[in-house]
Amino acid sequence: MRHRKSGVKLNRTTSHRQAMFRNMVTSLLKHDRIKTTDAKAKELRRWADHIVTLAKRGDLHARRMALSIVREKDVVHKIFEEASERFGSINGGYTRIVKIGRRPGDAAAMTLVELVSSDVSKTTKAKKKKIKAESKPTVAETRSTQTEPAVSGTAETVADDRREETADVNTAAVDTESEATGADDATQKDPKASADSGVTDK
Repeated sequence: MRHRKSGVKLNRTTSHRQAMFRNMVTSLLKHDRIKTTDAKAKELRRWADHIVTLAKRGDLHARRMALSIVREKDVVHKIFEEASERFGSINGGYTRIVKIGRRPGDAAAMTLVELVSSDVSKTTKAKKKKIKAESKPTVAETRSTQTEPAVSGTAETVADDRREETADVNTAAVDTESEATGADDATQKDPKASADSGVTDK
């Protein structure tokens, strides 16, 4: 049973495994990202997080402990100078693992390991806030959408009033025409009465 035995062996001896991870963490801190297999990447996170934690401490003892692991002094000085600004607001999780597919040949799962920073998390949060703000309608848009139905309703009422007015005018014209035709018919039927009325008027 593997109780209380952390870490992976990776089919290597202790000296080989430690030398390999020392080289890998040096390359990661130097280039900010490396490509390796999935199993090695998951174990490399422990080494990288330990170095960044020492860099955030920043004292002489932490620097010497980092120098006992990292191969290059310039890389140690660089990470100690940038750690407080780059990882100041992050507590753990200083690396990111991105799976990039299979390796041709043996089909091993390949992974991209890279260092993260607080600026990246801030920018992602700011982008999310911008997207939410753009998706929400503004006050002017809401007002315009609220007033549009009212305007359309008033236009419909005006059109109905005009239709009623035109209908009334048409009915009045029809009535006057019917009256005129009735008077003409009466004169045609009783010409004598019309003549008598004309004489009396004179």
